[in-house]
Amino acid sequence: MLRASCTRYVLRFRFPAGTSRGVLTEKEAWFIKVWETENPGVTGYGECGVIPGLSPEAGPDYAQVIHEVCHNIESFRDDFPDWLTLSPSIRFGLETALKDLEEGGRKILFPSAFSAGQSGIPINGLVWMGDIDAMFRQVREKIDMGFRCIKMKIGATDTEEELGLMKRIRQEFPAGDIEIRVDANGALSPDRAPVILERLAGLKIHSIEQPLKAGLWEETARLCRNAPIPVALDEELIGVHHHAEKRKLLETIRPYFIILKPSLLGGFATCHEWIDLARTNGTGWWVTSALESNIGLNAIAQWAFTLGNPLPQGLGTGQLYLNNIPSPLEVSKGYLYYRPYISWNTELIGL
Repeated sequence: MLRASCTRYVLRFRFPAGTSRGVLTEKEAWFIKVWETENPGVTGYGECGVIPGLSPEAGPDYAQVIHEVCHNIESFRDDFPDWLTLSPSIRFGLETALKDLEEGGRKILFPSAFSAGQSGIPINGLVWMGDIDAMFRQVREKIDMGFRCIKMKIGATDTEEELGLMKRIRQEFPAGDIEIRVDANGALSPDRAPVILERLAGLKIHSIEQPLKAGLWEETARLCRNAPIPVALDEELIGVHHHAEKRKLLETIRPYFIILKPSLLGGFATCHEWIDLARTNGTGWWVTSALESNIGLNAIAQWAFTLGNPLPQGLGTGQLYLNNIPSPLEVSKGYLYYRPYISWNTELIGL
């Protein structure tokens, strides 16, 4: 008989993390543990968590849904009900826990050269919003650490200052040496976006994520048709559940890239569906974590490696927290590695 339990855990940021939606200092996570009553020593772990203002299921009933899933875990063994689609982070956590259990409860969900410690995953170095000098220091630090792809959040401070910062970066670090991606989190207006993208193109910026707020399909499609740099969709994918609707979105907007966040889209099976549709439409993609602890990040990274995408992935969030779950994950010279000789320690979780 399958059994499950869950617990709440608050992750604390090492520093105030600035985004266009505000400053983050902590993030709530819920961990699910599953096991068979016949073999309780083998357990699988999954992570659920929401980002307020972004996750569609964020609300006062979130904890209740997790407890109900754990109470009725046997009914989720072979298939997930349609209603769970509306709670993508819980679906992701449940899928991850069951996969971990299926693979023997060793947190090796997708065995590969990555999980064996033989290969790393190229990742971008994330620069959080702050004052301009602080952001430039972050860029320098990331490059000194060995990152060759930098992702910068834009849209919350003065546009001229942000463009000036990128010009300053380019003067010191040419495009042939450092790739720069920017993420607007929907902060640009349809009127101003074309002008800003033209100026970003002059600075040889690799791409821009979600320049306009989600839901503006026609405006975003027009921007994509005329964009001088590739446009990637992120928030636009959230809440789009059905196959036909996903296909319509990609065929209407025609983005250059889509960004896959399993805990915001409903797990790996859903992301595979997005990838298949993207390939049909000639759309590129990469995988990004969504502020998970090392439990969720580990699952996403192991899955992402099996996809064979050579682009830098957005998987560097394991270093964000003061009280992250100790794990074999390690960032070195712009790559994420799994070090099998380092042990997991899930005592902090309390399950």
